[in-house]
Amino acid sequence: MKAFLMKLLATYRNFALLMLKLRGKTPDDVASERIVSGKAWDEFCDSLKAAGGVLLFPGAPRDAFNQAEGYRYLTRLVRAGLEAFIESADPRAPVLLRLCNETVKLGSDNPDNYYQNATVSGEYEYRIHGTRGTVHYLGFGVQKGQYGQAGGMQTAAYVDASTLHIEPDGTFELILSRTQPAGKNWLPLDPEASLVIVRQTFGDRENERIAELKIERIGGDGLPSPVTAAAIEKGLNTASTFVAGASFLFAKWGRDFQKEENILTLFDPAVATAAGGDPNIRYYHNYWRLAPDEALVIDVMPPECDAWNFQLDNHWLESLDYRYYRIHVNQHTAKYRADGAIRVVVAHRDPGPGVDNWINTVGHDCGVMTWRWIRAQSHPTPQVRIVKLAEVARLP
Repeated sequence: MKAFLMKLLATYRNFALLMLKLRGKTPDDVASERIVSGKAWDEFCDSLKAAGGVLLFPGAPRDAFNQAEGYRYLTRLVRAGLEAFIESADPRAPVLLRLCNETVKLGSDNPDNYYQNATVSGEYEYRIHGTRGTVHYLGFGVQKGQYGQAGGMQTAAYVDASTLHIEPDGTFELILSRTQPAGKNWLPLDPEASLVIVRQTFGDRENERIAELKIERIGGDGLPSPVTAAAIEKGLNTASTFVAGASFLFAKWGRDFQKEENILTLFDPAVATAAGGDPNIRYYHNYWRLAPDEALVIDVMPPECDAWNFQLDNHWLESLDYRYYRIHVNQHTAKYRADGAIRVVVAHRDPGPGVDNWINTVGHDCGVMTWRWIRAQSHPTPQVRIVKLAEVARLP
């Protein structure tokens, strides 16, 4: 019902704008009237209220704990949306921000990642420059569209640092443009580009250094455009669309993952890329659910790959709090078996001595789980089984 109301609001908004334009109003006139009248703000608030319907989406847990996390999740999306589309929405003066971070999470965010993004436009050209650092993996993607819009948020182009020319002192630059510059690192900029995203993936977070990066518009003065009614009206609309679009998209994923619980299956790469995923990664998802006396045991032989990791999320596809709890494991932090295989154990409490790679559920009894193979030669499916927690230490 809430999703229907949101569509109805959008239809009404578009109809009202059309009527104003038919009366000879320019887009700036329309935006000014909507700001002065308060309609832009009212519709922003109405859209956020409708987005609350995600907590009643089919499959959503109805207990107080999970519902409270759901409301926190929505506040985080609102915070990110306002920062992205009100404060930092000017493609004339882009800034690399950390909108997805330790307290703003969505879409099974990777605990090993240091995410950055900036607003861009295919109308301009840009230069990203800085130092490579020692972080294990560094990738740059151009995306078009947005959650909640037709077509989603598609990855239009992608490069990673292994393909770039980097100077001996670690410095480099990357040009974002529609036409390829001679002799320079290049990331194609789609005419409909809206965002550039940077993924820095750690293997050893404690010792690796992030890439220090800046972005600038080529030929620009670095100064942002003055605030206008049109910019704020558009920003409010886009921010509310983002909150609703992202929350309902991932609510649908969570519902669909419940069709196969306690098993990991390959997620459609095309769907992942359409939602902004890294094309160098194969994602394995599904839902997990554990009784207090149960453990989830995952076994796999890692292929030749650049990196891998496994993580637990809550129902809302937010990674659990990796700042304080061991909720994920990767190629560097894992302890391997004698034959090189990996066994990961998910349980509500530590299974005890002799059990490696314990993943803490942090008070959750259900949620989404994710396994990633990054730039892998093959993509084996991790084998998952449920056992009694007391039996884990006796498993061969």
